Amino acid sequence: MAVSDSISLTTSRDIIEAIAAGKQAAISIDNATMLETINKTNIEMTVAFDETLEGWSEIVDRRCREAQGHTERIANMTQQLALEMGIDERLLIHIRRGALLHNVGTILIPEKILLKTSPLTPREKEIMEQHPIRSNEMLSSVRFLRPALEIPYCHHENWDGSGYPRGLRGESIPLAARVFAVAEAWEGLTLDRPGRQALSKDEALSYIVEQSGKRFDPRVVKAFSRMIAKQ
Repeated sequence: MAVSDSISLTTSRDIIEAIAAGKQAAISIDNATMLETINKTNIEMTVAFDETLEGWSEIVDRRCREAQGHTERIANMTQQLALEMGIDERLLIHIRRGALLHNVGTILIPEKILLKTSPLTPREKEIMEQHPIRSNEMLSSVRFLRPALEIPYCHHENWDGSGYPRGLRGESIPLAARVFAVAEAWEGLTLDRPGRQALSKDEALSYIVEQSGKRFDPRVVKAFSRMIAKQ
């Protein structure tokens, strides 16, 4: 083989390798760009999804004639209390979603029962206490919401087993629901309601402490007391 042929072959190989390297670099850049686009799209979709849930919660609040921002405040406090208890931060998004949707099942409760100010009849009470089951039925088909179902389904269960709809007791009640129950009680006690004036913060905290081991998980109540003391 002539020297010139050898040089030409070497040059050709270099060119081929350079082209291949260039193509590989281009592929890497394209892959990185595609990954960045996918990540950006996922973030945008998650934000839109959560904004939709917030919109749902506002609709439910209006139907239940709750004060503006009622569910949003409970969701925020539930997250704060979860952090106080040392719950994994990665679970907070599911806890927040569950808190926002805790009353979504009331959409299926007739307004004459939902908004009744006088005591419910036994039959009306039975219908009203179905709303956690309705929430579970409505949300369980949405894959992204399944990790958030503990609050909508179980937030009316009591530590001593006297709650509904399943009469769960103690730690058989999901922790997220136990945390939410205290935050929701605080919100309800410290706001004016038709026929009942809001309690002071001290009075509301005294009630929650008194219900430790009855309605509420004692460990959650201790964490809540610590959290309120810091505010």
